[in-house]
Amino acid sequence: MSYRWHDFVGNIGVLLILVSYLLLQLGRLKVSNLAYSVINGLGACLILVSLLFEFNFSAFIVEAAWLLISLFGVARCLRRRTAVG
Repeated sequence: MSYRWHDFVGNIGVLLILVSYLLLQLGRLKVSNLAYSVINGLGACLILVSLLFEFNFSAFIVEAAWLLISLFGVARCLRRRTAVG
């Protein structure tokens, strides 16, 4: 097995998702915080990039869903800010 640039990109994505979840569990980040959804969405995007080179359908479904849910969270945060501001 060789380690290529897209493997590195995917690993960064995994790290982002894990760090955001850890920060959530430690109480340093809230689910309603825009940063939580952005970090998760970026992580999912990076994993999806790696899957373009070594496709796995099950992983693709999980990451696509993760990205869509994160985008929903971003939109929700932005709507709240607009309504308040």
